[in-house]
Parts: sequence; structure tokens; C-alpha cells
Amino acid sequence: MNKLLLGRYIHADSFVHKLDAPAKLFLSFYFIVIIFLCNNWQTYTLLGILTLVSVVCSKIKLKFFWDGIRPLVWLIIFTVVLQLFFSSGGHVYWQWGIFRITSLGIENAIYIFCRFVLIVCMSTLLTLTTPPLQIADGMEALMKPLKKVKVPVDEIALMLSIALRFVPTLMDETTKIMNAQRSRGVNFEEGNLWHRAKMLVPLLIPLFVSSFNRAEDLAIAMEARGYRGGSHRTKYRQQVWHRNDTLVMMLFAVVTGLLIYLRK
Repeated sequence: MNKLLLGRYIHADSFVHKLDAPAKLFLSFYFIVIIFLCNNWQTYTLLGILTLVSVVCSKIKLKFFWDGIRPLVWLIIFTVVLQLFFSSGGHVYWQWGIFRITSLGIENAIYIFCRFVLIVCMSTLLTLTTPPLQIADGMEALMKPLKKVKVPVDEIALMLSIALRFVPTLMDETTKIMNAQRSRGVNFEEGNLWHRAKMLVPLLIPLFVSSFNRAEDLAIAMEARGYRGGSHRTKYRQQVWHRNDTLVMMLFAVVTGLLIYLRK
């Protein structure tokens, strides 16, 4: 459970760590958009190289990216199997009833697998190289235009920062409760799916109690420090746009042009 990477930050002195948080957020969303432009092995290879270069520039071990992919392995396998057995078109290699394996199905399954892995790696890279508070500040900076239509951007950024900060804390708390239950002889790995689901009930009650206690402590601490939301609050860490942010934006623009060219 404590392998969850959402909200976890690994400090390092790398090129990616030094990029501005709004730039990294925008490029992460932009990467998810342009990956749907890929329709052949050349385009997926191009984005694969871009992802690999980004990972190398972050100076973070590949093990952490595998930890980001591991919770989604079954979802990836399920999606790949659907594409493999239910896609029609191309040469039919095997068929039994509604199930068939075709050349187009194999091609789509490989592309879906690559798409999942690349998206997860880029999202993991954003989480590992950007502190949770900077992610929230970056979201607030990107959503600033929505203030003109009366969207509570400051409150949304506050909720996001609290969620990102407390997700790993709650996961660690869950691990402690599970270890305490195991020390009392509880085995969470035995039995069928329904039995395992019932075994989780003793975890939920203390976890909810702990969550409410932490939320109450946080509210008291914020009130004691005179916290007031709104646009008049100042920030200790200011978002500063650097030359490297512009260079990375230009790189993504060039990659987009190459994708459009390679699609043809």
C-alpha cells in the first residue's frame, strides 16, 4: 500500500526538478493530448524517446516508475486483452465464436499498451519531481483565467494541496493498521474475493476515524494561524518562469510537428 506514488516527492538536483511547476503541469496534460496523435510505430517511438530522455534528465531510478505502473498492471492487461480478442480487421490468425485474433487487433493491443505505459511514466515523473504544494500552486496558476467567471480557484487549489499532501499519509496509516491486524492473525490474502472484501471492513473504521481526527487537527491549526483564503494571500515560494521552461516548450512544439508529419 505504501508504494503509492501520488503525492510523493523525491528531491534531486536535476533539470526536470528545476522546471517551473505550471510548465510541468501544462506539458503533462499536453503530452496526454498529443499521444492520441500516434497511429504508427514511428510516432510511438518518438514519444518513447521523449519519455526516456525526460526520465534520464530527472535522475530518478527506473524502479520508481515501475512502482507507478504496478497498481495499473491489471487495468493495462484487461484493456490489451479487449483490443486483442475483439478488434476486427486485417488478417485473421485465430477465431473461436466472438473471439478472434487479427493483425489489426495485435497492432492495436501493442499501441494501447505503449500508450498506457507512456502516460503513466509521464504522470509519475510529474509527481516525483514536483512537491505537492507546487503542484497545487501550478494548478491555481493555470486556472487563473477561470476567476473571471467566478470559479473559486483559490479554494480548489487549497483542496487539491490538502488531498495531495494527505494521500500518502493515509496510505501509510492504512499500512500500519494492516500490519497491526496481521499481528493479530488476520490474513488478507486468503479466501475468495467476497471474503477478502469483508476482511477490509476492520480497516475502514479505524481509517475513517484517523482521517476525521487529522482533518479536525488541520482545521484547528489553520484557524489558530489565522488562515484566510482568497486572492489577497501572498506566497512564500513564487512561481518564476525560466529560460529552460521556454526551451522545453519549444521542444514539445517540435515534437508535435514531427508527430503530425510522421502520421502521414
